[in-house]
Amino acid sequence: MTPDFVLDVQGLSVGYRGRALIRDIGFSLPRGSILTLIGPNGAGKSTILKTITRQLSRIAGTAYLDGREISAYPQALFAKRLAVVLTQRVQPEMMSCFEVAAMGRYPHTGRFGALSQRDREIVYRTLERVHALELSERDFTLLSDGQRQRVLLARALCQEPEVLVLDEPTSFLDIRYKIELLDILQQEARQNRLTVVLSLHEIDLAEKISDFVMCVKGDVISAYGPPQTVFTDAYIKQLYGLQDGCYLCSRGSVELKRPEGPSRVFVVGGAGFGIRHYRALQRRRVSFSAGVLFENDREFEVAKALGNRVVSVPAFEEMGKAHLEAALDEARNCGCLLDAGTPTGALNRPNAALLSRAAGEGLRIIKEADELD
Repeated sequence: MTPDFVLDVQGLSVGYRGRALIRDIGFSLPRGSILTLIGPNGAGKSTILKTITRQLSRIAGTAYLDGREISAYPQALFAKRLAVVLTQRVQPEMMSCFEVAAMGRYPHTGRFGALSQRDREIVYRTLERVHALELSERDFTLLSDGQRQRVLLARALCQEPEVLVLDEPTSFLDIRYKIELLDILQQEARQNRLTVVLSLHEIDLAEKISDFVMCVKGDVISAYGPPQTVFTDAYIKQLYGLQDGCYLCSRGSVELKRPEGPSRVFVVGGAGFGIRHYRALQRRRVSFSAGVLFENDREFEVAKALGNRVVSVPAFEEMGKAHLEAALDEARNCGCLLDAGTPTGALNRPNAALLSRAAGEGLRIIKEADELD
């Protein structure tokens, strides 16, 4: 292990009562990096985190924290090096937010846990770092979930750790607090070289925040590496065993099951204008086709995921007569077109011709999915 790797795990097997559930876990984290564990519910993400944080005994293998085997640390010293934020809701009785955050200073205080002036200054500065200074005198039990999570994060940061471990920290949070929490973690990693290990359910957030992702499935680590190399549509489908619907890595979006049956409407979209119509049709369980779309168009992947057929043009090639005729044939089969309202320019002029010819042939043209019978 080199000094640059603050957390180094080699051949680790984790489980319960001597029975290994996941074997041969290995990774090395540089200081200031963020590792996210993802995978299906019950895959063992929490078990891995609990083993790293010494809440569970390892079955086999080793884990080093700053060059020292984690089991060799005295508890007080271990708490100075590694802090934990767990998923269970903490309910301290009659405590202010300052007092909850100050609990993180106990590894640094004397036998009686009395806070020095320096300890108090650290608590206040840390509450400010997590945007919770204004909550310091409030009763912790009266806070919202997002506010509580920031105070608990402050408690962990008050330990002044080198490694911070969080188990599903976004589980109870709305989108605003998810963003705030992850932004704080990213800032701590980049500015203070804090190494962060966390588990998340949100694949899109894991892709945005992580330097490395570890995908847990079965009794092994299914994949490990930077998210841009690990995450593909096909791999996410396999990891979560998706039968209906899909996850589009290019958009960070979950798409529901494609409607069954022959296409009833042909959507003329492009430049993102068609996306809301594809999803509206999917909600109504109306099968559709779409086109003509460039394959690098922002809505192409959504159309392909939800539609029966997409008439498309390879990226950077010309949308020509052959594409127009193919789209018109598909529109005739549908008997109805939905004009998504995409502006016409030099590159997509055949789509305007498509709508004009369809109108000339008496095909029905609508503007919204709810115009269908």
